[in-house]
Amino acid sequence: MTRLATLLTTIAAIAGMAGCVTAGSEQARNGGEPNMTEHTPPAAACKAAAAPDDALIGKSEQDVTALLNGCPWRVSERDGKALPGTMDYREDRRNLGIQGGKVIWVRRG
Repeated sequence: MTRLATLLTTIAAIAGMAGCVTAGSEQARNGGEPNMTEHTPPAAACKAAAAPDDALIGKSEQDVTALLNGCPWRVSERDGKALPGTMDYREDRRNLGIQGGKVIWVRRG
């Protein structure tokens, strides 16, 4: 009887771990965090590439979204809270800091 109990406990533990792996995979397929959106269109579509990054500071998030249409960008910080993102470096991507709906900083990479 002890072996049966051990076997059932082991099966339950393995099934529980498999459920965790499935849940994590499902979250990855759904995009993970809702605020972890990276906007990466084709490089040729970026019309704001020549504009200086400082020109975006002080503008509303909606205005910047329209200005960066076609450019790779993402929100890296919102209201003082750092958001998750990939660690790859991309010169053309703008990382934005948003405070109260306005852009307070822009960094490349």
